[in-house]
Amino acid sequence: MRILFVHQNFPAQFLHLAPALAARGHDVAALTAEDNPRASPVRLFRYRKAEIPTAGGVWRSYAEMSERGLRVARAAVQMRDAMGYAPEIVFGHGGWGETLFLREVWPAARHLTYAEFYYRSQGLDTGFDPEFPPPGPVPGIGTVARRAHLLQALADADAALSPTRWQASTFPPELRGKITVIHDGIDTLRVAPDPRARLVLPNGVALAAGDEVLTFVSRNLEPYRGYHIFMRALPEVLARRPQAQVVILGGEGQSYGPPPPGPESWKARFLGEVQGRLDPSRVHFLGQLPYRHYLALMQVSRVHAYLTYPFVLSWSMLEAMSAGALVVASATPPVTEVIEDGRNGLLVDFFDVEGWARTLAEALADPARHDALRAAGRETIRAGYDLRGHCLPRQIAFVEGSAPD
Repeated sequence: MRILFVHQNFPAQFLHLAPALAARGHDVAALTAEDNPRASPVRLFRYRKAEIPTAGGVWRSYAEMSERGLRVARAAVQMRDAMGYAPEIVFGHGGWGETLFLREVWPAARHLTYAEFYYRSQGLDTGFDPEFPPPGPVPGIGTVARRAHLLQALADADAALSPTRWQASTFPPELRGKITVIHDGIDTLRVAPDPRARLVLPNGVALAAGDEVLTFVSRNLEPYRGYHIFMRALPEVLARRPQAQVVILGGEGQSYGPPPPGPESWKARFLGEVQGRLDPSRVHFLGQLPYRHYLALMQVSRVHAYLTYPFVLSWSMLEAMSAGALVVASATPPVTEVIEDGRNGLLVDFFDVEGWARTLAEALADPARHDALRAAGRETIRAGYDLRGHCLPRQIAFVEGSAPD
């Protein structure tokens, strides 16, 4: 078959699936944004990057997504008319608006969408954290407007893929029958415990497997991933564990939630709250690392702290479990689908700063006591989230099974 993936940051979630389908003899290509710098495992087409529309208010999100969809559709028309390109399957990520109009270009194709998350005005991420209430006299309006393109993408798709059962459950019940749940997959052969693992920090401090290392990872350091809660717990953790080293990964931009009020980043704001109570020689902000260094960090981590609003589950939590770290995580729905407290990890109420400090300090203090939890955490990933043994074969079957009659 001729299969086209569509994603502005390709390969993204299709990193393993696209080349695997190509290796099975399919003609696989991808359509991505013109400024996407990521290396591609398959042939690439590019579309012109959409300019952010000037529309404000509740229309802004859909205006931006539909403009991107229009740019993608124009590129698709050129592919069709100038090259005779006609895919049997088009598989895109519904969250970016790119797939909105592609059925009009290729009506005979089967259209698949990656259904990652569906916003709701109540019960999920919106309004979860009382410290950051949604703006406006009717707070839910912005959330409802933000999901319009997600609903359109799923309604217009022939089938959809979601990485977790909980994320699939966020979509309207009337459309869940279209969704198959298959995680993107964790390479458990590569992401595995390594007693020889070592990471040298920029200041020369060398960390090795077995050291007292606490880690925190987020694409960007922001409240959606509990950065503020972690930082507020950190002074007490360091006071109780005078030999512990803390490594924090994440940028200073904005990934999911609103931007911070004022000019300083979320990182600076919450670091400023506790800076006088932290030993800077033991708290290391490394920004965003190349994957091999990130993997080494997961392998030297004794305890990995993971917090999230009721939102998309991060790969980093699953990779930490696969690498053999003890994961202490927030007792929020995306997490509890994977971690059972006291069986394969430890859970703490998202907002319980004292509970976080106590649990992290106790976990750092007695690694042998938690060996069984670490082993069970890795086995959880191997049994249900392994890339080659579980997820990738099911993803391939999902795509090949969607072929037109």
